Amino acid sequence: MVTQRPSSQVQWCRCVIGSNAGWSARAIARRNTPPFEADTRTVDYPRYDPASPITPLTTAELDALDALLQALPSDGAMTLDGLDGYLTALVVGPPAVLATWPTADWLPWVWGGDGEAGPAEAAPSAPYPFASKRQRKTTVVMVLRHLRHLSQQLGESPATWEPIFSIAEQGGSEGAEDWVDARDWCTGFLQAVDLQPEAWGDTWQDIALAPVLAPLLVLGGGLEGVTPAADANADLDDPTVCDRLSRAVPDAVLHLLARHAPQAGTASR
Repeated sequence: MVTQRPSSQVQWCRCVIGSNAGWSARAIARRNTPPFEADTRTVDYPRYDPASPITPLTTAELDALDALLQALPSDGAMTLDGLDGYLTALVVGPPAVLATWPTADWLPWVWGGDGEAGPAEAAPSAPYPFASKRQRKTTVVMVLRHLRHLSQQLGESPATWEPIFSIAEQGGSEGAEDWVDARDWCTGFLQAVDLQPEAWGDTWQDIALAPVLAPLLVLGGGLEGVTPAADANADLDDPTVCDRLSRAVPDAVLHLLARHAPQAGTASR
């Protein structure tokens, strides 16, 4: 279930209730997996169209996508917040990545990949890990719609952008602010970076950006050859530490947006 967080200091958050526990750790371990080979692709995926109509997913549709991803029999299927981070990286990263990269090179990572053999009892015509071709088509359409909406928000009105982070309620005193946990979101973001690291150039070595990008790197498991400028040994199991770093992630994303799309980044400040 996905619900809009009440108006507060953290207006950019949504609450994700029920996540694919452990996905973040599995995804970090999987990030060095080679890209899909061409001969494993059996699907002709539609190309992302940046001029397509903007039809944001409703709360009910986000709920449905969350439930669908959690139910897939694939260890690599993303959580909803991981997916949101993954798609955000495609939007705020180097423009050439999304403009020239075939959909089949990045989309199947959302559900852990195509071409794997499903369980023996699965229907022969079912495109694993989906239960049917219709379910796969529905997922593809929802993912592309969400990508289009993110692109519109970050490109035209970054101030309205709301990343999908997990929220944990604090026990104890009434009125205490909830804890924000962006680990899955940041892992998804860096998973997209890992697919084409060379396209990002020296972004992660930029001394001026390093302190701002540190929370994103720490929460997402880091990038090969990149040492976070701060909090490298942070205890992420401490909810107060995780919350502090998570609340700094949107600023990191807007700085990346400004670097790769200066006009949009300027509009957000």
